[in-house]
Amino acid sequence: MIIVHHLNNSRSQRILWFLEELGVPYQVLRYERDKTTMLAPPELKKIHPLGKSPVVVDGDLTLAESGAIIEYLQEAYDAQGLFTPTDFHARQEYRYWLHYAEGSLMPLLVMKLVFSRLGHPPIPWVIRPVAGAIGKGVQKEYLDKQIATHRDYLEQHLNKSTWFVGNEFSAADIQMSFPIEALAGRGGLEGCPKLQDYLGRIHARPAYQRALEQGGHSTYLGEL
Repeated sequence: MIIVHHLNNSRSQRILWFLEELGVPYQVLRYERDKTTMLAPPELKKIHPLGKSPVVVDGDLTLAESGAIIEYLQEAYDAQGLFTPTDFHARQEYRYWLHYAEGSLMPLLVMKLVFSRLGHPPIPWVIRPVAGAIGKGVQKEYLDKQIATHRDYLEQHLNKSTWFVGNEFSAADIQMSFPIEALAGRGGLEGCPKLQDYLGRIHARPAYQRALEQGGHSTYLGEL
């Protein structure tokens, strides 16, 4: 049976969701973030040297990185190709969104999270005012503008299709869910009806709801 090493408020929620969509049996081993640092516990390093989540163990295979895990699960367990397009051009778009989620959008959101905390513990109190001012400046002058560009790009894309790859739900939508939920959790979807509708549709999927029961509700703080 597949074992999912699941960290609260992390990307591993997507893996639980995909397994529910696939109908593949799995076991969840839960880990909790340190409440002060929000980092993963050291126990995860016993599973994978980087100590991150998600990590999936399937037989003698141990696999990290949510995008790689999704591709593996699709190849190994989606024999009918229900969650990946078969058309050549659609498949290239599918691959693009699988990589875009973590390669382009999530780094900006994680940077915003980090800079928003510069004025708070564990930053030493004596430098918190300066650190906080730097953090706010970087967010205002760089990160917020970059994130707005990506948000508008996604909104325009969903003006053209129901899902991220045409009008059929795919594993690309599962991969894209976390950064969009992170945007929503930080108040970044105002004036984006297509993105809001997209979130409503994925949240209504029965498999998504079952995955929440397995992994717990997230506050989408991001993975550090």
